[in-house]
Amino acid sequence: MDVRRFDTAVYARRLATAMAATAESGLDGLVITPGYDLRYLLGSCAQTFERLTALVVPTCGDPTVIVPRLELASLKDSAVAELGLQVRDWVDGDDPYKLVTEALGAPPAATAVTDSTPALHLVPLTIMLEVLPVLATNVLRELRMVKEECEIDALCKAGAAIDRVHARVPEFLIPGRTEAEVADDIAEAIVAEGHSEVAFVIVGSGPHGADPHHGYTDRELGVGDIVVVDIGGTYGPGYHSDSTRTYSIGEPNADVAQQYSILQRAQHAAFEAVRPGVTAAQVDAAARDVLVEAGLGEHFVHRTGHGIGLSVHEEPYIVAGNDLPLQPGMAFSVEPGIYFPGKWGARIEDIVVVTEDGAEPLNTRPHGLAVVALPG
Repeated sequence: MDVRRFDTAVYARRLATAMAATAESGLDGLVITPGYDLRYLLGSCAQTFERLTALVVPTCGDPTVIVPRLELASLKDSAVAELGLQVRDWVDGDDPYKLVTEALGAPPAATAVTDSTPALHLVPLTIMLEVLPVLATNVLRELRMVKEECEIDALCKAGAAIDRVHARVPEFLIPGRTEAEVADDIAEAIVAEGHSEVAFVIVGSGPHGADPHHGYTDRELGVGDIVVVDIGGTYGPGYHSDSTRTYSIGEPNADVAQQYSILQRAQHAAFEAVRPGVTAAQVDAAARDVLVEAGLGEHFVHRTGHGIGLSVHEEPYIVAGNDLPLQPGMAFSVEPGIYFPGKWGARIEDIVVVTEDGAEPLNTRPHGLAVVALPG
């Protein structure tokens, strides 16, 4: 999959910012192995194998890409050539970790590695450096958390595409069909509506809806089932959609309708709380307080949201204890849920982007409990 669809200037700016952030952190360099950070900085979708591939970013000197010669082709769909980066390839029998230390320059006192670096490479790299690297999370997270306009545009298109899928979901929810059959239809629709890949499909019917990360099974849908449908895909240059709506096959009973209406108020309260300067924890509290006041707090068993971008789950995390102030350009989910083990569950999820004075939702499907008409 070609994930590089931004101008070379975008990657040049990101790489320069990463170098500056590394220096400001008092580090001597970064070592970035395949994963979302490498995609972010170079547009590369190279994979991790037993042979080391890494982008080495020293604070003094030019970045270098270390790559096995037999994996050189993996760089063709990246911005490496356009950026004019030095590439040092190696063959079996060479020591790639020595190449990393050479690319870092003088013996580094403090080096950071991406959190996706496997132990297979981290251990020999540590031995070669003679110092234990730190995680680069604190260096790179600020870059990836605040989205650029091109990223927001990709997320907007992804959000619109998954909304089109949710608009089609009721036609799949027919009593007697299995969750797996519905999931297959949804997966086809995710691609048909513009995604390049399916990221995940959750179809939680009846008691399965009380498991937030259920997936799908051969359970048959029945009249009166509440069905949680949480779906997402990869769109354009590797950015993701993620949206949840809850459906009722036939009219719900009064208790379900009443409790769902409280969940709807909680989700709206969290969205209304989003604005620059408010902390992630305060947004979580906005949703949680509504549910606690209504006696449903114990049925909300997860955080209110997670960041989204090249990864479905990334920072910022909208959770109690996270005092990170929100900034314009941050993108994350707002998705409170209520779960009654053995009975039913419900969740409402939108992706939102923080604006200068509030938030913009990237999903616009109705939030109410969607009643699916019975056949006949």
